Amino acid sequence: MDLSTKIEETRKRFAQELSAASTQEERDRVKNRYLSGPKCVLRGLFGELGRLSPAQKADGGRALNALKGELEEACRALAQQDRREKEHKLPPDPSLPGRLPPLGRRHPVTQTMDDVIEVFARLGFDVVHGPEIENERNNFQALNIPLDHPSRDAFDTFYLEPPWLLRSHTSPVQVRTMLRRKPPIRVIAPGKVFRPDKADASHLPMFHQVEGLAVGEGVTFAQLKGVLLLFAESMFGVGTQVRFRPSFFPFTEPSAEVDISCFICGAKGCSACKGSGWMEILGAGMVHPHVFEAVGLDPGRFTGFAFGMGIERICMLRHGVADIRYFLENHLRFLEQF
Repeated sequence: MDLSTKIEETRKRFAQELSAASTQEERDRVKNRYLSGPKCVLRGLFGELGRLSPAQKADGGRALNALKGELEEACRALAQQDRREKEHKLPPDPSLPGRLPPLGRRHPVTQTMDDVIEVFARLGFDVVHGPEIENERNNFQALNIPLDHPSRDAFDTFYLEPPWLLRSHTSPVQVRTMLRRKPPIRVIAPGKVFRPDKADASHLPMFHQVEGLAVGEGVTFAQLKGVLLLFAESMFGVGTQVRFRPSFFPFTEPSAEVDISCFICGAKGCSACKGSGWMEILGAGMVHPHVFEAVGLDPGRFTGFAFGMGIERICMLRHGVADIRYFLENHLRFLEQF
């Protein structure tokens, strides 16, 4: 009988004897007979390697080592099974401390949105909501973005069945508010928005916004700056400065990009602010007269300001998060930091 046949027969006999052993003592005897001691079955098989040719000896050695690993693993598995069965049979110990399940917590983006809402609520802004499925008029035309306007290319997507689409900003909520309420109006509109952006370290096709609107008689750009300065100090610390840079948005005129002084380096210049001492956080401006006309308000009588920010952007700045995609990966080691 060659060595390979003996190995296969040993494997079968061991499995039969181990299965027939009903106590741990009997299993130990089977283990010793095959694996332990100078006269065990496995040692006898290894002794036969000396009678083989060099090529057969290498193959036989590998086969015997594999057999040894299988037998040892079978013994360990049965021992673990015995331990689990004994643990289940033990009566409960009322003196042991209870096991508390892990507590959930708010997502960092949700925390940041709640903080932003709280700041503007203290400044007298109401919170308003609107549908995530909008029509083209509220999402574009009423915001001074006609069909052939170049700025529409960045938003004109995710159509369901024209004229319905997933809103690309929460500005339609402002339109709905101005159609429903009479000035004075002071509201913020938080919620999800959708854009055709490829996911990368700073962009997502779905993210969260908070937009604000104030409309009344005599509303000024200076008031806009005062509101945003108070917001910046509340979110990033007292002493934070704001800077307005001229920009373009179809629904505001004049328009501005708003920066804050870098709260990480104290505006001295670091990697977070790319050495400039400033961080861009939002866009803002005075409501365009065409928007007032679209909602039936007299632009000769009323003025207003509007602003909008990405919540993920604010959260990344506050907590030093380098990649916006971390917020969607559901990685508990990341989320448990907040």
